Amino acid sequence: MVSNRTLFGSLLAQTSEAPIGLEIERAEGIYLYAPDGRRYCDLISGISVSNLGHGRPEVINAIKDQADRHMHLMVYGEYIQSPQVRLAEALVRNLPESLDNVYLTNSGSEAIDGALKLAKRYTGRREIIAFRHAYHGHTQGALSVMGDETWKRRFRPLLPGITFLEFNNTEDLEKIIIQTACVLIEPVQGEAGVITPREGFLEDIRRKCTETGSLLIFDEVQTGFGRTGQLFAFQKYGVIPDVLVLAKALGAGMPLGAFIASREIMAVLANLPPLGHITTFGGHPVSCAAALAGLKVLLGEEIIQTVEKKSALFRDLLSGHRAVKEFRHSGLLMAMELENESAVHHVISHCLEKDVILDWFLFRPSAVRLAPPLVITENQIAEVCQVIVSALDLL
Repeated sequence: MVSNRTLFGSLLAQTSEAPIGLEIERAEGIYLYAPDGRRYCDLISGISVSNLGHGRPEVINAIKDQADRHMHLMVYGEYIQSPQVRLAEALVRNLPESLDNVYLTNSGSEAIDGALKLAKRYTGRREIIAFRHAYHGHTQGALSVMGDETWKRRFRPLLPGITFLEFNNTEDLEKIIIQTACVLIEPVQGEAGVITPREGFLEDIRRKCTETGSLLIFDEVQTGFGRTGQLFAFQKYGVIPDVLVLAKALGAGMPLGAFIASREIMAVLANLPPLGHITTFGGHPVSCAAALAGLKVLLGEEIIQTVEKKSALFRDLLSGHRAVKEFRHSGLLMAMELENESAVHHVISHCLEKDVILDWFLFRPSAVRLAPPLVITENQIAEVCQVIVSALDLL
């Protein structure tokens, strides 16, 4: 029989010339297991997806139960499906009154595309504001608002009418004008290397959007569901967007995205034309059942409440090392700044040899990504930090 590794390289389209290439047979808690039983500690959570860790029984049981009832029935929005309704109800219950209408999608990129269409349709405007070094996905629409030319140059032409501002630069906000349909921003920039907003910056954007009638869209695909120490990052920074975009941890390991706004704003997608945004598999009932189960666990246990303490422990164990130039964090979304890209690759490679999985950032090659499952214990943090320090010692 031809090995999975051989078939992986020949049959599956590759996204890089050097994929990690780990073969994983099962996963549980913060650990991934290879077919030979080798155990890897997952410190990136599938890029902030597995906030509850892997193999959570409540989520698995919800998936099995829903699969026994039914799977796909009809394109999104046509039939009343309990998993979709109950998930939307749970999300809205934990959001401000102005975010009371949910559109479920397959992924974060699709949710971003939907949010951009919503803003154009609602405001009747065409100009979009985004930020340099922002990441919003790789579909045509999401790629258009990505704040780094390297990743999009060969796919042009993309959407017109995009203006890019500097994150944390208040003077740039004067470019938000009455022709602006929306301002799209990550409340914490992820792929830029965990760049947090300076005090007052998000408030200034909110004020400017209110003045100009532009919709403020928060991309919380990476920061949502406890990652920053609050259920959503906008709660941590005290600014409410007009549109909230979610994905990754939303599905508790299943593919799912969403954009959320008020009923008034969202209503424009239903007419002139009808089916203003449509998806076949968005809000898949099995994904929604998993998401609801995951949200119940996240809110029902003392998980989010431990995030800041665990983040501080990582910082205390790593930031004092001579090789660490800066340690940036918002909850358990963390970046360890090193001397250069070569040092980052060394640390990632050394840790992988010691069965600890780290990663890098698209727009910050000099920083190591740490985003473990929120359920990681303090003892596990101490153990993995010993491995990371041993890699730093070799620099």
